[in-house]
Amino acid sequence: MADVPHPLAAFIVGEIRRARGAAGMTQEAFGRGAGFSASHVSAVEGETRALTMDFIKGADRALSNGGLFERMVAKLGMPSWFLPWLDAERAAAQLRVFQPSLVPGLLQTESYGRAVIRCDDTLSDDEVDRRLAHRLDRQGVLTQANAPQFIAVIAEAVLRRAGADFRDIMAGQIKHLTTLAERPNISVHVLPDEVSMHVGLTGPFSLARLPDHKWVGQMENQLGGVVVDSDTDVDTLVSRWETVRNEALSRRQSIELIEEVGTSWT
Repeated sequence: MADVPHPLAAFIVGEIRRARGAAGMTQEAFGRGAGFSASHVSAVEGETRALTMDFIKGADRALSNGGLFERMVAKLGMPSWFLPWLDAERAAAQLRVFQPSLVPGLLQTESYGRAVIRCDDTLSDDEVDRRLAHRLDRQGVLTQANAPQFIAVIAEAVLRRAGADFRDIMAGQIKHLTTLAERPNISVHVLPDEVSMHVGLTGPFSLARLPDHKWVGQMENQLGGVVVDSDTDVDTLVSRWETVRNEALSRRQSIELIEEVGTSWT
């Protein structure tokens, strides 16, 4: 199961520890109810072991609280529909992302990510900070041991979208993108502007291939998103991925174009 990102994890762990104490439960007794060893409970509470959704669900069972902590994560940390995708993203052997309008979240700089999240003017400063911290924490999947192969296809227009008040942010993002694209496990392919009509115009999507070779797909929209794992839906996304990937430039051609665009921002 996916790790809960910091700083949310520290907060949830603290609440679980307090609830366990209030219930008069030792770590051993709590672990029996949650399905974990006492040493595992101790490591999570001491923040030397990652807090996972499995542990949170176990804590809810042990404390018989009606799923309180799972609801807290959904409310404070991430939408419930997104949790299965986080699980897939963390476990994936390969990730594929098509993005026609933005730099993919796993490749964003802090400044670019903040600017994107800030587009929603209903969010408070604290909420923007929380969402940004979560996004940056997710990026660790690309540098962890046994990191997945990450392949992204992005539209050329994404690289060239920068008004006067966004130039410095975009210049930093382009430089970061160029650096990441040189990593052995990361490939970035640019879909050139001259390909004016393609199946990807219907929206962004991601695919994760798990160690058991099963595929999971994810699509976002204005109201949230959906995670799919049925053979029919996944086959459709894989087919569309192959179409947009075939229209994109090679890895080396893409890096050269990204560098060329970066020069125009400096």
